[in-house]
Amino acid sequence: MAHTHSAHDKDAQVKVIWKTFWILLGITIVEVGMAFVHLYTGFPSKLWLNSLFILLTLFKAFYIVAEFMHLRHEIKNLIMTVLMPLMLFIWFIIAFLADGDSWKNMRKDLSPGTPVKKEAPVAAPAHH
Repeated sequence: MAHTHSAHDKDAQVKVIWKTFWILLGITIVEVGMAFVHLYTGFPSKLWLNSLFILLTLFKAFYIVAEFMHLRHEIKNLIMTVLMPLMLFIWFIIAFLADGDSWKNMRKDLSPGTPVKKEAPVAAPAHH
């Protein structure tokens, strides 16, 4: 009897894996299809398309974590223990990319050969 139970569990696990595969494949096909549509028609705009890609990629990442790290069936505190460092890491990457871009622009503005904007001197008030 125990042998049948483990075979049933294995079948259920295989079903979950195939379900996950088909969901992720469907999302990936949508992403690739949207990229080809944009490539040949220019629609949708690049900003909208990139936003969609980021959103779908985050959905796929969370779905993979939920299924294969088994977080879907865990308590909320354990899920937050895993997700909060992940969110902080994403914030860390975005913050450093923004900071690097700021430094790049500042260096470009101060590089030799760049015309410097000189402000007209302000006349001092006359003394009587």
